[in-house]
Amino acid sequence: QVQLVETGGGLVQPGGSLRLSCAASGSLLSTRGAFQAVDWYRQAPGKQRGFVARRYEYAHAVGDRFTISRDNGKSTVYLQMNTLKVEGTDRYYCHIAGNGVHYWGQGTEVTVAS
Repeated sequence: QVQLVETGGGLVQPGGSLRLSCAASGSLLSTRGAFQAVDWYRQAPGKQRGFVARRYEYAHAVGDRFTISRDNGKSTVYLQMNTLKVEGTDRYYCHIAGNGVHYWGQGTEVTVAS
């Protein structure tokens, strides 16, 4: 019903930038407002998955360094990450919930290290 495919992860130095992409498709996305509801989470090894960004809201830890945006024509949600901090490796996931079901992509790994 929903397919989410994240790309754009990789190794980046502290202070650097990276843009993640989430290609979204499926019948749920045609529901009014659904595409705007796609958000981003991340998970470090051995830790719980945590919220990163959604429309008009960001996790305190990322502040104004991250920006979520959308290209409706490409059905893609982006996460622009600037001034990245040394936090090891996180796997970033895009997500949407609909009809009581949570949909996740496979994630894309981001490592911030010098």
